Amino acid sequence: MVQTHQLSQQLQASNRKGKPRMIRPLTESLTFDQAKIEVLHEGKDDNKHLKMKGVFIQGGVKNQNQRVYPVSEISKAVSNIKERLDGGFSVLGEADHPENLTVNLDRVSHMIEEIWMDGPNGIGKLKIMPTPMGKIVTTLLESGAKLGVSSRGSGNVSESGEVQDFEIITVDIVAQPSAPDAYPKAIYEGLWNMTGGQKLHGLAHASLHDARAQKFLASEITKLIHELNKK
Repeated sequence: MVQTHQLSQQLQASNRKGKPRMIRPLTESLTFDQAKIEVLHEGKDDNKHLKMKGVFIQGGVKNQNQRVYPVSEISKAVSNIKERLDGGFSVLGEADHPENLTVNLDRVSHMIEEIWMDGPNGIGKLKIMPTPMGKIVTTLLESGAKLGVSSRGSGNVSESGEVQDFEIITVDIVAQPSAPDAYPKAIYEGLWNMTGGQKLHGLAHASLHDARAQKFLASEITKLIHELNKK
């Protein structure tokens, strides 16, 4: 597992200043439509990659969690991620919606390839990886499933809901909720809770090296789509 250290660093910095802050994990989800997701196929032949481009996090508006991220905080967090990418670091994300700041390697499905500011929002591009969960995400997207995104980070939230000291750890991929006001259901959680989910995960792993398994995965994944779309 990949451990993230930004949270502990912020707590230490706050304590040194003598002003303890309630730094806590923060996750904010956007549906396929809210994030204005574009599913892209870039490259040619063996170098062709599936990618998702869209809004990673919104600034200056009150979200469904009743929190407001000032544009200055979004801009700073985006700059920090961009510096990590420019420095050669890989920022991995999961097909999941975990509540902690740890990236679990067995759930990794993609990496953040680019990130930038566009008006008040943080925009970016995700590159789907050829991992077991990445294979499932690929099949879901190519089967027409609308997948959203969920930023995962930390920050200090005031009583009015304004977020300060914000850091983005990564951006995860989550399933489209069936109802407009529903909270996105984690793909990984949905997979392991559905009937035959463990078998499907094993099939995704086998499809990395077996063309026949890749074909069978496409038919089996429709069951997962059905489960994820249940109310």
